[in-house]
Amino acid sequence: MTSRLPNYWLRNDWLDRARGIAVQEVPSMDYEHTQHSPLHWLLLVPAGAMLLSAAWATESPAVVAVLLGSGLITGVLGFSFGRLTVRDEGSRLAIEFGPLPLFRKTVEYHEITDVCVARSSWIDGWGIHWMPGRGTTYNLWGFDCVELQLGNQQLRVGTDEAENLAEFLRQRLKPR
Repeated sequence: MTSRLPNYWLRNDWLDRARGIAVQEVPSMDYEHTQHSPLHWLLLVPAGAMLLSAAWATESPAVVAVLLGSGLITGVLGFSFGRLTVRDEGSRLAIEFGPLPLFRKTVEYHEITDVCVARSSWIDGWGIHWMPGRGTTYNLWGFDCVELQLGNQQLRVGTDEAENLAEFLRQRLKPR
């Protein structure tokens, strides 16, 4: 069983209230889906090799520093892109890579003007990318995604549950 933080920590309501911003209580539909990456190990193996090489390369401090730095950065990226979790946080949608949660984005539901199921292409890539004319893509694996229209900006969220996520978001947008 996993423990979850209280909803006010996830939604930052306490911060909004402290700033004097009115917080509208929105019933949560508790959408949460995590997609796991089959390829994040491809970053962890070279990271381990670089760290081991740094331990053996004692003759040159510069080589040791480069190997240590490169190994640490590659390892952190490998642990940062192991999974992609999309979660309802009451008034916003959270998109978070993990298990090391360095890359996270939230989108307020009131900012979303349209939702549709789409497919990304190889040029959109995996990870976090911005492409002119195509917007920002948060994708971990595969090409299925949900495209969110945020005014004149696009945000693509990669998922292996595109229909479920799109339907959830459409339900959140209906009360307008």
